[in-house]
Amino acid sequence: MKVVVFGGSGFIGSHVADVLTDTGQDVVIYDLVPSPHLKKSQNMVVGDIMDEQLVLKTVKDCDIVYNFAGIADIQEAAEKPLDSVRSNILGNTNILEACRKTKVKRFIFASSLYVYSKAGSFYRSTKQACELLIENYNELFGLPYTIIRYGSLYGPRSDERNFIHRILKQALKENRIVREGDGEEIREYIHVYDAARCSVEILSDEFVNQYVIITGNQQMKVKELLLMVNEMLNNKLKVEYITPQSDFHYEITPYTFAPKLAKRIISKTYVDLNQGVLECIQSIYKELNSAPHIHD
Repeated sequence: MKVVVFGGSGFIGSHVADVLTDTGQDVVIYDLVPSPHLKKSQNMVVGDIMDEQLVLKTVKDCDIVYNFAGIADIQEAAEKPLDSVRSNILGNTNILEACRKTKVKRFIFASSLYVYSKAGSFYRSTKQACELLIENYNELFGLPYTIIRYGSLYGPRSDERNFIHRILKQALKENRIVREGDGEEIREYIHVYDAARCSVEILSDEFVNQYVIITGNQQMKVKELLLMVNEMLNNKLKVEYITPQSDFHYEITPYTFAPKLAKRIISKTYVDLNQGVLECIQSIYKELNSAPHIHD
């Protein structure tokens, strides 16, 4: 089965591409930049999702299309509304149109739990718009879909845009963590390995034309996460809570708006949060200490 992963050079997209390859699929990655994680058996197309002809050419003769492309950072989306609309809505529609023309068997869209919320700014509103457009393409053209609403991801290949990566890097560099809010915010963190595996499991017929939620198995307050990190680093950190500079993020639950209901996938096996965070600490520490130092 041939699968195209738009945004496959990024955090979640690259892991999903790996799982697809490991399960024997013929994988093509389409992204603005070459994937640093590209496997020998994977093919790479460097391009913009706004390039209609290249998108159409790439999708031709494929069976499944995933879309992880676009602006995925809430802060960036808030600062760049026009770019967010172009990339997230128009770019996604270019892919949908290519899937319609080439009769793709399933379109998989990476959405977010923020579609349930009043928080999330343009990130949330563009995701909501995309979900409605996908429904329209199904209703009018019969394009099968699955929409995945992801919770709070963490793990290898993340960067400064990822909360856990950001606070771990700050902890290792500055011996402190600064958190906007009081730490009472509740999240359900899920390791990217588990999220990627579930993102491929939804290719079963059970999830055709369905919405699914992929998130962690247990709720945790942010302050409990920071306490855990501090203990892992021998209680040497100064943890500081400051007044939020924006209201982009939800506090306890994102559920204030009611789009179409989603099935929740609960993984029977999963990466333990303690072990997953510890692995991230070790990885970021290694990265920081392997960087070249410039001496006067």
